[in-house]
Amino acid sequence: MSASVIIFYCIAACILAAAVLSVTTTRIFRSAIWLLFCLMGVGALYFWMDLQFIAAVQIIVYVGGIVVLIIFSIFLTQQSGKKMPAPPGGRGLYALLATLFGLGLTASLIYQHHFAAVEAPGAFTADVAQVGEQMLSTTEHGYVLPFEVVSVLLLAAMIGCIVIAMKEPVNKKDKPELK
Repeated sequence: MSASVIIFYCIAACILAAAVLSVTTTRIFRSAIWLLFCLMGVGALYFWMDLQFIAAVQIIVYVGGIVVLIIFSIFLTQQSGKKMPAPPGGRGLYALLATLFGLGLTASLIYQHHFAAVEAPGAFTADVAQVGEQMLSTTEHGYVLPFEVVSVLLLAAMIGCIVIAMKEPVNKKDKPELK
């Protein structure tokens, strides 16, 4: 086993561990921090594949933007220190069934399409000009529509966070009494 394969398995193990901890922890702030580590691991995987531009975009957009937005949202709703409620009893069984279904579907797709390993390290090339042309192209192979849809989704998420954060808690003491 070469050093490159060992590095890949270490990065993949860190990503999987952070992803599992992100969805299994009972504290919402810790969940966001584990998500941060998971997304940084994906950026490390891009660096390992020698895709520096994609790795930089991963770290700047997702780690620097999305996770920070999530953390600010958590702090603005004053829920950072509270434990999340335990899910209802049957939800664990449904989660296990969904996981097994996802693993089975992935295994069947891999078995059907016979993905081959690429031996040449420079076989995958993507320079900044190609990425920019693909992102902003309006042809059928361009990604301008998904790019704009994600922009609108992030704007809606930010507006939703602001609305949730600005809601004032209703106290019985603050309500005027009717006479």
